[in-house]
Amino acid sequence: MPFVPLEALDRAARLVGDRWSLLVLGALLDGDRRYGDLLEQIEGISTNVLAQRLAGLEAAHLVIAEPYSRRPPRMRYSLTADGRGLTAALAALSAWGAERAGDEEEVRLRHVFCGTPLEARWRCPTCDIDVDLQAATPEATIDDTVTFNA
Repeated sequence: MPFVPLEALDRAARLVGDRWSLLVLGALLDGDRRYGDLLEQIEGISTNVLAQRLAGLEAAHLVIAEPYSRRPPRMRYSLTADGRGLTAALAALSAWGAERAGDEEEVRLRHVFCGTPLEARWRCPTCDIDVDLQAATPEATIDDTVTFNA
């Protein structure tokens, strides 16, 4: 059995697996945006691609569109609770991409009180132990109920 549940990964990739959808979600992490704001913030996206991605993300219940003007009809976009649930995954992907570009320090999240870069960790709440998923023999397994065993 693969270490990562491939069916769940496939489901996630089908919802948010393309570049533009990830960028739209990332832009909305900071708060509500109007269509024009998203178009300005996401460099290189065309109007038709942005409209398609927003419609798809709305259909997947990751983004909600709320009208702020009826004539002409204009929308403000925000993340749903499910969309906000992607925050950690998007931050991890962003940090991973920054490491590949050599600008890791510019992108890393930092603790607001001391300024230390944050680290993403998997933790067993029962044992109160960090689990190293990158170890040669990971201290976790996937079983039929998708539980991790330390």
